[in-house]
Amino acid sequence: MRAVAFEFRSKISNPRWRTTWDWLLFTGSVLPPFLWGVAIANFIRGVPIDANMNYVGTFWSLITPFTIMGGFSLLLLSTLSGALYISLRTSGEMQERARETARRIGALTSLVMFLFAILSFYNTDLFSKTGIDPGGVPVLAAMTLLSVPFFIYAKRDGWAFLMTSLTIVFSSVTVFLHLFPRVMISSLNPHWSLTIYNAASGPYSLRVMTIITVFVLPFVLAYQAWTYWVFRHRLCPGGHLDY
Repeated sequence: MRAVAFEFRSKISNPRWRTTWDWLLFTGSVLPPFLWGVAIANFIRGVPIDANMNYVGTFWSLITPFTIMGGFSLLLLSTLSGALYISLRTSGEMQERARETARRIGALTSLVMFLFAILSFYNTDLFSKTGIDPGGVPVLAAMTLLSVPFFIYAKRDGWAFLMTSLTIVFSSVTVFLHLFPRVMISSLNPHWSLTIYNAASGPYSLRVMTIITVFVLPFVLAYQAWTYWVFRHRLCPGGHLDY
């Protein structure tokens, strides 16, 4: 919906047409981070996987208050990151609107993320191996998340965006560090969980994909860097670029 909306929303000079595509663009932007949050919450909570490593649940097995909380957590964090990015890439009224959005949801995002972490303590076994001391990476995730509202109110958009990005990185690392060596937990029997060993491809496939990655990844990183360099200037009112 997002890709099509960008292309079609201005093809016809009709307010209803544009509004329809704007709502499709909005929906196509909200669903991915929310569903990613639901998916991650299911990864750490566990899903019904049988002894043959097959999923035996339904769609509704994935929807619980805990997973919905995970969806809202990632949605808020993604929205905050997007607002801060817009404040870095624009100026004038658009920049102020983005800053105001970041100010409104900054503290709320931190609160919801911490509530999800607390729920994770009671709904998962992620903290069973670490006990009270969660380790350095989760502490860094918490510290960077707590610092975001302060940078927002200080109008240090760059630092706020950096801290938000680090929160996402440290939170992702935390999840997979505590899951290791599991990839997906079986809620039916812990011994039926998917791990990096029983879910891995064969040696030949892994070897081929490693070779492909080594040669392709540098080109992907290069064109991404070039894209960001080309569009590095701020967008100003009237479509001008701020050099």
